[in-house]
Parts: sequence; C-alpha cells; structure tokens
Amino acid sequence: MRVLWALALCCVISLVGESTAIDAADIGSLISKGLFEKMLKRRNDGSNCQGKGFYTYEAFIAAAKSFGAFGTTGDVNTRKREIAAFLAQTSHETTGGWPSAPDGPYAWGYCFLKEQGNSDYCVQNRQWPCAPGRKYFGRGPIQISYNYNYGPAGKAIGSDLLHNPDLVATDATISFKTAFWFWMTPESPKPSCHDAITGRWTSSPADTAAGRVPGYGMTTNIINGGIECGKGATAQADNRIGFYKRYCDILGVSYGSNLDCNNQKPFD
Repeated sequence: MRVLWALALCCVISLVGESTAIDAADIGSLISKGLFEKMLKRRNDGSNCQGKGFYTYEAFIAAAKSFGAFGTTGDVNTRKREIAAFLAQTSHETTGGWPSAPDGPYAWGYCFLKEQGNSDYCVQNRQWPCAPGRKYFGRGPIQISYNYNYGPAGKAIGSDLLHNPDLVATDATISFKTAFWFWMTPESPKPSCHDAITGRWTSSPADTAAGRVPGYGMTTNIINGGIECGKGATAQADNRIGFYKRYCDILGVSYGSNLDCNNQKPFD
C-alpha cells in the first residue's frame, strides 16, 4: 500500500463536531445500508479480502457523525459526490480488485485492513514520539501511516493511537474516524479533500496557473499528487476515477467536472 504523506502539525485542526445546518445523521438518507453493501460488494470475500467482516455500515455512519460537515455540505448532488469521492479514494487505498475480477475491479474496495509488509514508519518527532514496540504502518480505509499522523489523528478523535495504533485495525469506528479526520483536515497549502469536492475551496491565481481546480481530481492531488498528478494519465489515478464513477452511478448523481489531475501540478 502507498505510504501517506505527512500532515503539517502546525496546520492540523480537529473538525470533529463541526457545526452544520443539517444533522450528520441525515447522511443515512443518502446512503442506505443497501447502497453501502452494493458499493462495497466484494469487501467480505473471504478468499481475497483480509478485512472480511470489519468495515461495517454501522461503523461508517457512527464515524461520520463525529464529522458533522461530511456528506451534509451543499445541495444533495454535492453531498452525494462527497460520499462517492470519499468511498472511492479509500477503496483505491484498500482495493483487492484486479482487471478481470468478478463484478469488475471496482467492486473490491475495502478488502485490506493493513499495509502489506507491515513496515515500521517510525521517525524522529518531538511532539509525537514513537511508543516502544509500536509500528505505524498503513491501517484502515485511508491507510494512515507514520507516528506523526497517528498522534494528531488520535488526539482529534479522542483515542491514543500513538500508543495503540492497532486500534485502527481492530475497532471499525475508530478506523473510519481516522479516514474522516484525514479527509476533513487541511494541510497548508493544500485544502482539505472535503473542501475540494464540496466547492468550499476556490483556486488562487497560483493554483489556477498550476491547473489545480476544484473537483475529484483535486482530492487525488491532495492525497498523492507527488506520484500521480501532472504526468498525464496514470494507472493509479485512473483506478481512483473508476471507483468514483461506479459509486456516483449507484448513488444516482453526475460525476461533476475535473475528475483527473493529469494536468495539475502537485503541491509537493
């Protein structure tokens, strides 16, 4: 699995409990359990998916309620696109699919709990020092990695992930919360994925000159722009778009504009 980039500590903010005009519970009116099961159709395939039985709809909804603006910002179509975008990006990070997979490659999101290889990813950091004997390899929907991400993510959601990183692979609600934290938290000069997909972020003159515009492609730039963006079409970025289109189709919403980051300069 790809190693996540570092979030700048000075810019980490908690959006837990962010106020919104629409109750976060209303997200359930846009994505029912039936739709969730259809979108992540093959995640519980025991022969191929390490995470069988872990990523539940109930955990997804419970975690979403901790981030009130997720899936409740903007009109109905904007809200549906954000749900599709979040599930698509995290499906890419956890995919167990392959080109000829049953039901297609984009029915296999959320197959993996842990990064393959279980590398350490402990680096020197005064504020978030590594706990003895703990490893900070990728876990959960966004495959959160490194001690300097586990520490602030845990603080934001009220769990000591620095000393207990395995919670991200053993508690489904906590696991989803780390992904929502990543999604909702900006890292300057990058906006949050939430703001990029809901239209709350607008391009500065410098962003416009760099081809960076709101839309799904911008969320890819935020997540992994240094590897996937500004290089024309890439297999990784195309895979992310494939998941997104499938999920938008299931939710009954158009894709919006700017799906790729082929001509966007990365931030890093």
